[in-house]
Amino acid sequence: MSTQTTASVSTHILDTSVGRPAGGVAISLGARSGPAAEWTALGGSATDADGRCKDLPALPEGTTHVRLDFDTETYFSKKQAEAQQDAPRVRDSGAFFPEVAITFAVVPGEHFHVPLLLNPFGYSVYRGS
Repeated sequence: MSTQTTASVSTHILDTSVGRPAGGVAISLGARSGPAAEWTALGGSATDADGRCKDLPALPEGTTHVRLDFDTETYFSKKQAEAQQDAPRVRDSGAFFPEVAITFAVVPGEHFHVPLLLNPFGYSVYRGS
C-alpha cells in the first residue's frame, strides 16, 4: 500500500502462449533511491494460481526506481516437463528468455501495477491500473 512518502508495486503474469495466468513464477523485488544509487534487494514472492503476486515487500521511503526480476526459465522448464509426459518427442530449451527484468521509475504516493505478458519467445509489459 502506498503512502504519502512511499510508492507501492504489484504485478501479475499472463502466459499468452496458453491464454492463462502463469502461476508459480518466482519474483524478486529491488529498489534504489536515485539513478546512481545501488540496488537494494527487498525480497520476493511468487505468483499464485491466478498469476498474481499479492505480497511483494513494501518499498522503502525515498525509492525512485524499482526492479522486478521474474524467473521465467523455471516456469517454462516445468511446463515443458509436463508437456513431455504427453509428447516425449517434443524437445525445446523451454524459454528463450530465462529471466525478465523490468525496471521502472516510481513516485511517492502512487501505486504501480506492472503486468507481464509472457510467452516462450517474447514478452511485453505495461503500466496497468
